[in-house]
Amino acid sequence: MAEQTVPARRDPKSIEKAIAALTAKFGNRLVTSRAVREQHGNTITWIENQPPDAVIYPQSTEDVQEIVRTCAVHRVPIVPFGQGTSLEGHVNAPQGGVSVDFRDMNKVLAVHAEDLDCVIEPGITRKQLNEYLRDQGVFFPIDPGADASLGGMAATRCSGTNAVRYGTMKDNVLALKVVMPSGEVMTTARRAKKSSAGYDLTRLIVGSEGTLGVITELTLRLSGIPEAISGGICPFPSVEACCNAAIMTIQTGIPVARIELLDALQVRAVNLYSRLGLSETPMLFLEFHGTQASVAEQSERFGEIAKEFGGGPFQWTTQPEERTRLWEARHSAALSTFTLRPGSKMIPTDVCVPISRLAECVTETQRDIAESNLVAPIVGHVGDGNFHLTLLVDMDDPAEFKVAKAFSERLVERALAMDGTCTGEHGVGQGKMKYLEAEHGLPALAAMRAVKRALDPDDIMNPGKLVPLG
Repeated sequence: MAEQTVPARRDPKSIEKAIAALTAKFGNRLVTSRAVREQHGNTITWIENQPPDAVIYPQSTEDVQEIVRTCAVHRVPIVPFGQGTSLEGHVNAPQGGVSVDFRDMNKVLAVHAEDLDCVIEPGITRKQLNEYLRDQGVFFPIDPGADASLGGMAATRCSGTNAVRYGTMKDNVLALKVVMPSGEVMTTARRAKKSSAGYDLTRLIVGSEGTLGVITELTLRLSGIPEAISGGICPFPSVEACCNAAIMTIQTGIPVARIELLDALQVRAVNLYSRLGLSETPMLFLEFHGTQASVAEQSERFGEIAKEFGGGPFQWTTQPEERTRLWEARHSAALSTFTLRPGSKMIPTDVCVPISRLAECVTETQRDIAESNLVAPIVGHVGDGNFHLTLLVDMDDPAEFKVAKAFSERLVERALAMDGTCTGEHGVGQGKMKYLEAEHGLPALAAMRAVKRALDPDDIMNPGKLVPLG
C-alpha cells in the first residue's frame, strides 16, 4: 500500500496576505498565537501536530463565506474545526492555512418535534443538543465516544454505540447548508424524509471530511425517546463467544439498540478508570429500547442466546442511574486505556467487516497482538461488525513503533481480505489515505479525485486529506 505524497506548504506571502485581509474584517476573532494554533492541529493521537497559520471564529454562514472568499483569492487552505476529537489527523494543516473554529456557531435553530427533525449550527455538540431536546420527547441517537461537534460528526460520517439500531450519520442527516470553495452557499436537500430529486448531495458531503466545502448548518433526523430502556452486562469465556452471541442476536431479529464488546484487557482498563468492579473477562454491554414488556422480553431472549455460547448470567436493569454509569464507562474506553500503560501514546484504529466474519477477524487480531507483544485492548460495536483497538506505544522506542505500525497494516489487510473496510467510523484523514486504493480500486479513487477537482480546483478545502490532488 503506497504512501501518498502531499505538496509542501503554500506560499507564505499569500498566507500573510490572507491573514492580513481576514484580520481587517474580523479583528480579534482571528488568532495567530502559537499555543492556540497548536491546539488546532492534531493533539490526540500519534499523528504529528501540524498547526495552521491562524485560527478564526465565525459567527454566521455569512462570516464563513467571507473567510472562504478571502482564502480563495490567495489560494490559502481552509481547515474546518469542531472539537478536535477526530483521530486520523483530520484537523491538521500540512500546507498551512486557516483553521475555521465553529465554537461560536453552536445554536439550535429550529426543532420540529412533530416531524422528528431539527436544524442546528455545526459547532453544537451531541450532548448539548440532547440536553436542549430533553424535555421535547425526542433525542439525537448518534453517540461517538467523544462529545464531538455535530458538524464534525457529519464531516467524518461517524457513528457510535447506537448505530446498530439507529444507523450512522449518513442515515441521520437530512440536509446541509455548505459554503463551497467559491464562497457560494449550497443547500443539499429539503426537510422531507425522502426525495428522488437529483444527485444525493447530502451524502456526498457527509463523510467528505471538509475536502469539498464547509458545513454551516445541518438538518438532523431525530428519534422518539423510548418508553422503556433496559441495559446490562454479560460475561463470556472468550472474545469469539462474545462475537458469536452478537451475531446470533442480530440474525434472530432481536432489535438490540446497543451491543458492545470489551475484551478482558479493556474491562480491566474501565475498572481502573471508572471503578466498575467487573470480572475481568470478555464481556458484552447491551441495551434494549421499547415498551416495558418488549425490553424485558428482548433481555430474556438475549440471556438464552448467551447461554448457548457459554455466557452469562446476563445482568440487566431498567434503572437509569445504573445504565448511565455503564455507558459513561464505555464512552470513556479510549481514555481508560492509559491506566494500563501510563506515559504511552495511543495509536487508535478501527476496521469493520461483515458480521459473519467478525469472530474470525477479532480472534485473528488477538492472536496477532499477542505474537507482536503489544498492549492493545479491543472494544467494538459488534452489532455492526465494527471494532476498535487502542495500541499503547512507547513513541521513544523506534523498534516498538515499527512493530505497532506493521501490526496496523496487517489489521487493515485482514479486514479488506474479509470484504471489510479500513475504517468503520474514524474516517480517513491523513492516517488512512494509503488504504483507499486497495479498498475501492483505481476507478473509484479516480472518481473521488474528479469530484474533488471539479468542486475545489485550487485544493483549498482541507488539502492533504482523504484524496489529495497532489
